[in-house]
Amino acid sequence: MNIALIGMMGSGKTTVGCLLKEKISGFSFVDTDEEIVKTESMSINEIFSQKGENYFRKIETEILNKYLNLDNFIISTGGGVIKSEENIKNLKEKSLVIYLKADACTIYERIKNNKERPLLNSNDMKAEIDNILSQRTSKYEQAHIVVDTCGKNFNIIIEEIIKKAGIDGKN
Repeated sequence: MNIALIGMMGSGKTTVGCLLKEKISGFSFVDTDEEIVKTESMSINEIFSQKGENYFRKIETEILNKYLNLDNFIISTGGGVIKSEENIKNLKEKSLVIYLKADACTIYERIKNNKERPLLNSNDMKAEIDNILSQRTSKYEQAHIVVDTCGKNFNIIIEEIIKKAGIDGKN
């Protein structure tokens, strides 16, 4: 079994994934965006600007499927992984999918100083976050479990995931 974390950029997927790995036995952690950067030897911004979003999504699907076909991984996905129906289907079939839900204000506060977000390089980042959230929320909500991350510290989020998923934590 794998655990896949989905949600908007800034929802806490990478941090939660790393912390969750420490709380449950026998799991490894992978961040698909980090794997893409390693594989392509380019930043995500460079991939988007030089090769385009379609190319990025193709590599994203390949890397996602690589880890979905393994076992005992906590997979932190990119925010747009759910743009592909194939990805949604594979995620739901091959992992326990957990949507880390965050509202637009929370996401904005978490990522407002990060210039490595190619889809948010606009004059009105808050409006762009609202727009992306409105397009993606229904797909995110197809997850097996939804955990609202707004106003919660990471320990509370981890406890909620472990409880909702029925996972045995370490000690």
